[in-house]
Amino acid sequence: MNRSKPNWLLVALAAFALTACSGSEEQTTAKAAPVNFATGDECHVCGMVITNFPGPKGQAITEKDQHVRKFCSTRDMFAWALQPENVNRNHALYVHDMAETEWASPDDTALIDAREAFYVVGSNRKGAMGPTLASFAAKAEAEKFAMEYGGETMAFPEITMDHLNSGMAMHSMDGMDH
Repeated sequence: MNRSKPNWLLVALAAFALTACSGSEEQTTAKAAPVNFATGDECHVCGMVITNFPGPKGQAITEKDQHVRKFCSTRDMFAWALQPENVNRNHALYVHDMAETEWASPDDTALIDAREAFYVVGSNRKGAMGPTLASFAAKAEAEKFAMEYGGETMAFPEITMDHLNSGMAMHSMDGMDH
């Protein structure tokens, strides 16, 4: 009887080791692909109909459950993503590459990874809620846009709530386009 106890212990340890090794493969998931914006989609932040307005849009897809949140502007996407309850969540973020699509009606084939994009903060171009952040895949395109329309070129991790709030305050006298 004493001989069978160590054997069961070895079997249990071996099973645990196999389970632990195989679990790491299941945890690696592919990044969620961007989703097209459809007529009637509403902004997760403000509730406005997304496709009724110009400028780059944004979306967040929670990787755990593939829940899609769509935003009428890059400003609203950042306003959501920078909230304390969202900043450390694991989600894919997408924005339009405005070098590849028209400002008036962005094409969803131009959606890019928001964390890899460059942004122009403080330009005079308007989005759904007035001032917005123009998004680009290439820094050179963002800088070219900033030369034409004003603003400052920034990378994703540089953008803070202060940038969003100051942009709205700077343009509050201009009114909003909705």
